[in-house]
Amino acid sequence: MVIPAKDEADRIATTVKAALELPGADLVVVVDDGSSDGTARIAEQAGAKVVRHGRNRGKGAAMESGAEAVRLLDEDRDMPRHLLFLDADLAATARDAAPLIEPVRRGEADMTIAVFATTVKLGGHGFVVRLAREGIRRATGWEATQPLNGQRCLTRAAFEAARPLAVGFGVETALTIDLLRKGFRVTEVEVPLAHRATGTDWRSQLHRARQFRDVARALAVREPAVARVLRGSRRS
Repeated sequence: MVIPAKDEADRIATTVKAALELPGADLVVVVDDGSSDGTARIAEQAGAKVVRHGRNRGKGAAMESGAEAVRLLDEDRDMPRHLLFLDADLAATARDAAPLIEPVRRGEADMTIAVFATTVKLGGHGFVVRLAREGIRRATGWEATQPLNGQRCLTRAAFEAARPLAVGFGVETALTIDLLRKGFRVTEVEVPLAHRATGTDWRSQLHRARQFRDVARALAVREPAVARVLRGSRRS
């Protein structure tokens, strides 16, 4: 599995250890995406293989780096591993991600997307979710419950079909659109996972602004109708 991480020293050890409790888990790759704290060192001490970016390159790049590390480690295997992506702030709930894996392992889905059984109210986050959900619906006709959820399990074939991944926080929205358009089977799975709650301070607001920018960029190159709406909103 692959865990992109930036400045997650306070949670990464718990997340890695919980992920290693998943049935059949024998590899956790943490991609330290330009952290300024001890994320990489702590992740390695917790049992993860660590890939480091010298500077912050964004979530999409971190996912690609992690998947490439898994591919290199799989060279002596008869079959490539499926790719389970988890966020670094899941902490102990990461051990409950197994339902995401099963439909892919059984050949019933090419990508699963988590739907958190318990959702935390995130200040100001809803407008980005609505943008992603509407963009996916316009582009594919599919209604996503939690379109920005980063907890996903993919076959290696599905992952390769979606490359190159979209930039930054647009990666989840783009993954869904690109795989559905190419005929891959995508399904949502309810899981008892939980994130750290997002606040309403200026850092949180900046994070949401970056999310909106990246999702809008991903949609603009995939769905002309969405691009026209976005251009119109900027002019107004």
